[in-house]
Amino acid sequence: MYESGEQQVAVEEEWPEKKNRVREIREHKLMTQQQLARKARIALRTIHSVEKGLNCRMDTKRKILLALGLRFEDKDLVFPPRKPLDFILPQ
Repeated sequence: MYESGEQQVAVEEEWPEKKNRVREIREHKLMTQQQLARKARIALRTIHSVEKGLNCRMDTKRKILLALGLRFEDKDLVFPPRKPLDFILPQ
């Protein structure tokens, strides 16, 4: 369990299909996509895309995290960590 303020959010060990946990946390907080978009000051279609697992800018992640009542430092609990460059770049 991860505690954020007064609420707790379950955090699993494995990342399901490399997707993020935005939808899971949003629904836990009883928020609609529209409410999250408005609170984060981003487009509703951006929320749709992020919840489908598409990549987004770091600033968008920050806005979503803050709108969900989380800290930016908690990003690895919500968004899957990226692969280290060692796996991407040949040595």
